[in-house]
Parts: sequence; C-alpha cells; structure tokens
Amino acid sequence: QVQLVESGGGVVQAGGSLRLSCAASGRTFSDMGWFRQAPGKEREFVAAIDWSGLSTTYADSVKGRFTISRDNAKNTVYLQMNKLKPEDTSVYYCAANTRGWTNRYRIDNYGYWGQGTQVTVSS
Repeated sequence: QVQLVESGGGVVQAGGSLRLSCAASGRTFSDMGWFRQAPGKEREFVAAIDWSGLSTTYADSVKGRFTISRDNAKNTVYLQMNKLKPEDTSVYYCAANTRGWTNRYRIDNYGYWGQGTQVTVSS
C-alpha cells in the first residue's frame, strides 16, 4: 500500500521557519512535489524535485525562501520554509509525480497525495 505522510506543520510567527517532511512507503518515487491550498482557493504548486535532487523548481511566490530536498535512503522529501509570511498560511500537501518531469507544475501529474499538514503564519 502506497502512503505519503506529511509532518512538521504548525503555527509560526511571520519571519519564522518550519520544515515539512514527507515520508513515502510502499514504493519509491522519482519526482516529488509540494502543493498548498488556502481556504477558498485552488490548490497550487509550491516546489518539485527530481530523483537525483539536482533539479528543483519553485513557484515565484516562494523562490528564495523555500527549499525542497530529499533523502532517498529514507524515502523522504523535505520542504524548508524560511521567512514565512501570513500569505503562506495553507494546508501543505506532498505528492508523487507519476507522469514525468515536464509537467511537474500540474496537479494532474501527481498520482499519489498525502493527507496534508496545516501551516499557519501569524502576523
């Protein structure tokens, strides 16, 4: 059974940091991504990473503040979030890309999803 389990969410003040983790079980995945969804808004792409960890992509809104990384030995992907802003408040989802790197921004490229972890940034 394939599972993606996120952890590390919480409440933090603006300017603070959090690190999210996503542990995969049941199989290994090549490309992985993080998405987020705020209340009343559509789910949006945050970051993606390929199997090697050498290729990463970020949404413009988080570039320079967030860093995606992975530890393949632990089958875990991370999202380090620094300089957090109130507008970063969302449920963050980890996802496994099952359709290739080219369309890594697209939600429908991802066939497996975690349950989400809440991140709340207070002003």
